[in-house]
Amino acid sequence: MNAAGEATLSRDEAFARIRLLRSPNVGPVSYNQLLRRFGTAVAALDALPDLAARGGAPYRPAAAERIEAEIAAVRRAGARYLFHDSPDYPSLLGELDSPPPILTVRGDAALLRRPSVAVVGARNASAAAVKLSRDFSTALAGQGYAVVSGLARGIDAAAHRGALAGMDDGGGTVGVIASGIDITYPPENAELQEQVAQQGLLIAEMPPGTEPLARHFPHRNRIIAGLATGTLVVEAAPKSGSLITARLAAEAGREVMAIPGSPLDSRSHGCNQLIREGAILVQRPEDVVELLVGFTGLPRSTFRETGVDFAPTSNDAPADIASLLTSAPVGVDELIRQSGASAGVVQMALLELELAGRLQRHAAGRVSLVS
Repeated sequence: MNAAGEATLSRDEAFARIRLLRSPNVGPVSYNQLLRRFGTAVAALDALPDLAARGGAPYRPAAAERIEAEIAAVRRAGARYLFHDSPDYPSLLGELDSPPPILTVRGDAALLRRPSVAVVGARNASAAAVKLSRDFSTALAGQGYAVVSGLARGIDAAAHRGALAGMDDGGGTVGVIASGIDITYPPENAELQEQVAQQGLLIAEMPPGTEPLARHFPHRNRIIAGLATGTLVVEAAPKSGSLITARLAAEAGREVMAIPGSPLDSRSHGCNQLIREGAILVQRPEDVVELLVGFTGLPRSTFRETGVDFAPTSNDAPADIASLLTSAPVGVDELIRQSGASAGVVQMALLELELAGRLQRHAAGRVSLVS
């Protein structure tokens, strides 16, 4: 098995998959639609210029030389690619509406088969919350759980350190980063990130060399939520990335838990708000284990946000969807109702517009024209 792909995937197809995903205007949704429609990434790459032309723009896929350089960088980092249909690809993550088609990983991928829990929270966390994060994670790793977090300052870092301390009893830790697999952020966590890669598992969705820009963190958060049976928020302000992760976990039908805090500390307001909205209040690691043991996909938490997703299922003629779109986001289901076309036809029209750079995708399956 090498950096170019899984042993069961031909070298040409692995290369084409990476090139397809790195091509302009191809994201997880359009990537998966293209593979379903054309069967292979090689065939999908050949079809891209024609599809984009139907959307109203010329098109050139990512240069092969760029992909060769990326594969070499992955190899230098001691990492490998994990494709969406690999036996090692985590099944829970694959259940998301738009799972990452390709990940780069360093470390022990066997951790992806262990029961897992995400532990997230504030970067500027209180000393008490940092201790809670560390102690909970040590106990959860000791119960055989893989503790998933984002290698940020504060609660995330404490979760990883706690899980590393408890992993001798069967669990471990998984770090998901918003940069390329060869980039460390924040710099003070360089030693911790390397320790996670050496003793646990490090995961990146972005290509090597990618710096952790603000727009990358929601993508990272969906992976954290998607990998875990449940997400525990230890301490968080009302508007924070941790609450985004909790909402993504709820959208995926996972358990959402929070540790309550003092109403006098603004860093506790996010957790208290989650509990008020239906997240499960937990006070001990045993509470988390009780919720997650034997999880059947029916969370006890009532904290919910759901969206609608439609997959292309038809090879019918294209629909004139562009005329129904504006710069205001609208649900795909509404486009299907208004156009009278099948879900597959609408999705193909949206794909053509996306490849042409005219379509923007939003949360909960909504789309708009690019402003």
